[in-house]
Amino acid sequence: MEHKNNHFSGRLGFVLVAAGSAVGVGNLWRFPYLAAKDGGGLFLIVYFALVLTFGFTLLVSDIALGRRTKKSAIGAYTELNPKWRFLGIITFLVPVLIMTYYTVIGGWITKFAVDFLTGQAGATAQDGYFTSFITSPTSPVIFTLIFTGLTALIVFKGVQAGLERVSRYMMPVLLILVVFIAGYSLTLEHTDADGVSRTGLQGLVYYLTPHTEGLTLGRFGQILLDAMSQLFFSLSVSMGIMITYGSYVKKDVNLNSSVHQIEFLDAGVAFIAGVMIIPAVYVFSGVEGMSAGPSLMFISLPKVFNAMGKAGTLVGIAFFVSAIFATLTSCISVLESIVANCMEIFHASREKTVKVLTVIYLVACAVICLGYSIFYLEIPLPNGSVGQLLDLMDYISNSVMMPFIALLSTVLIGWIVKPDYIIEEMEQNGDKFGRKGLYRIMIRYIAPAMMLVLFLQSTGILDI
Repeated sequence: MEHKNNHFSGRLGFVLVAAGSAVGVGNLWRFPYLAAKDGGGLFLIVYFALVLTFGFTLLVSDIALGRRTKKSAIGAYTELNPKWRFLGIITFLVPVLIMTYYTVIGGWITKFAVDFLTGQAGATAQDGYFTSFITSPTSPVIFTLIFTGLTALIVFKGVQAGLERVSRYMMPVLLILVVFIAGYSLTLEHTDADGVSRTGLQGLVYYLTPHTEGLTLGRFGQILLDAMSQLFFSLSVSMGIMITYGSYVKKDVNLNSSVHQIEFLDAGVAFIAGVMIIPAVYVFSGVEGMSAGPSLMFISLPKVFNAMGKAGTLVGIAFFVSAIFATLTSCISVLESIVANCMEIFHASREKTVKVLTVIYLVACAVICLGYSIFYLEIPLPNGSVGQLLDLMDYISNSVMMPFIALLSTVLIGWIVKPDYIIEEMEQNGDKFGRKGLYRIMIRYIAPAMMLVLFLQSTGILDI
């Protein structure tokens, strides 16, 4: 099969593509507002500790399972234990759902990038601009379809000519842009109408300082669960993507070094994204601006860029272009996972598979996009929130299926197949698996317990 013959050219290609999947829009958008909401430096400490323990465990399991079986999620779990094929099917369904709304967000980002590039930056800072845009029955659909088509074109070209080539160009540019914007944010100064002056460096201190005022056990539990939820999306674990990418890795590649580099790039970009956004918001909006939440990227930041004057247009262009790159590298990994599974299931060529899926997703993404206009619904979710179609897809995939998959996979590997199955793959060619002891403890005891709590809390069954 073509899927079996597809592979990355080497470790660098694998790391850049895997890191591109991990370094998505969640790092540029979700991570900063969670850090601001959950105690600044306190959230950073919790998140980085989880990356090095839970994230490491789930990432190792996915990548090693993929390389050992040379299959994507359904085939990999079937080979691991035929009775657990259902886990592969559930895992496959996560990117199937994610693809329907991730490209919608990519379309929104593309629209804002176009606005900044065409001199319409001021308009994006107006009250109601974002709401007016997403509730339009035409404009958001057009941008979503363009973004979906571009994603499909890259995946159509294959692993090395498509995924790897794009990541080799986009990832370095993305890193340069976020570092540039972060550096600029630290130089900002502003005096508001009340005569209060704030600087970017003060915003950095706010970001790095652990804020423990009013911290309770329940509040800390919520911070822990916020960080864990972020970790799933950030590292692309428990959704089959890293299993697929692992299946493309040659046997002579040191997986230990690759995992370390993916962890470092993902956590590094998330941290720098915080430096890029939080000081800028702090300078122009103070501590109150930190409560923007999910609307930070499309409502609060355009206002911040507008307050910067002419320089804000350039910074806004750099930001939204970097956001396009981050979202695109993540989207191609989501679609690639779907394509790889479908190629194995239907024994079809990449070209035919991508063409069929492109038609399906052009329709599906347009429907989700129209969930704010023609197909507008207010859907009560089990966690107490109310959302539209996009929120429903996000809730099912991120808050229900991913914790459930992580729970079952840790039970399967930790207790039924046993950790040595993964450890043997990590120690191929005499490679040293430095955190082997930690992996054994995490996969058997700590991870299953934590995943159970996260699943119960995310679904609203347990209220922390």
